[in-house]
Amino acid sequence: MPKPSRMRDTTAVARLSGDAATVQRIADALATSPTAEEIAVVVFEDASGRWSLAVHFRQRPDETAVRALIVSAAGTAVAQALSFETLAPTDWVDKSREGLAPVEAGRFVVHGAHVRERARIIRIGIEIDAGLAFGTGHHGTTRGCLLALDRIIKEERNERARSPPRKRGSRGHRLGLWVPASAGTNGKRMRSAVALDVGTGTGVLAIAAAKALQRPVLASDVDPRAVAIARDNARINRVGGTVAVLHAAGLRDAAFRARGPYQIIFANILLEPLKALATPAARLLAPNGRLVLSGLLTADADAALACYRARGLALVRRIRLDGWTTLVLMRPAARRSMRHARSIG
Repeated sequence: MPKPSRMRDTTAVARLSGDAATVQRIADALATSPTAEEIAVVVFEDASGRWSLAVHFRQRPDETAVRALIVSAAGTAVAQALSFETLAPTDWVDKSREGLAPVEAGRFVVHGAHVRERARIIRIGIEIDAGLAFGTGHHGTTRGCLLALDRIIKEERNERARSPPRKRGSRGHRLGLWVPASAGTNGKRMRSAVALDVGTGTGVLAIAAAKALQRPVLASDVDPRAVAIARDNARINRVGGTVAVLHAAGLRDAAFRARGPYQIIFANILLEPLKALATPAARLLAPNGRLVLSGLLTADADAALACYRARGLALVRRIRLDGWTTLVLMRPAARRSMRHARSIG
């Protein structure tokens, strides 16, 4: 997903509004354009529920070229609605924060520092500021992943409440989310992490898992800026000692195998990278573990699902929000029958 960097003294900005899917398509096109390093793209939902996009330029933009890119991503009508203006030097990150209200997703509430005191303390608060990297909780993909995590935790707790304690070594379908990180055999300390967040961005999902489960979590991103930001956010949220952030592309690095297998894996990225991750992600997922896939337009969800079903994973749930779909899959344990897929949203 796109990760804008912080910029100061910006003098030109282009703006447009639209539905979530259209705005995100444009943001994705801009993030992969040849001029991506010279712009900063901010996508957010305002208080009225309208989605907006702002493109900040380091230098005077070529308006014709920008509109041509928008045409290729979203059509002529949207490109014609794009407006350009010149601004006095300012910090656009501070400006972008002003319209961002806290976002609630199950037991989680994601908020910026500017509304820290207003965040509801009965939920698990995650402080993430806008404009530093993708993932403020406002986008349907991030909210979908948080709702998926909330549901996974509820199901695990309900199952634990219904089931009698099992003897060590017995097989069952619990995820084991609350098994102490130091537990192991022959007194050896395990180095495993309970969850893995691939393409972490701001680190919001890794932080949510660490706070809710109080277990080690591994996160990764291909962008070194996102790695630094995620580490800072983990520290701000007081889980710096629980969340480890790795600079890596894909899942081939040996560090992923050393910390696995994982009870939960998040991958909130895009369709093509998700398809490429299918084999290594399936191998890193523990038996009965959950894989949460997002960054998918609803029309693309079945294409991603087919790749993971081919690796032996089963669909548990779909979460649909704002034109985006989050998929929750499971790696079945041996001799365990599957429930039918469920859908919410």
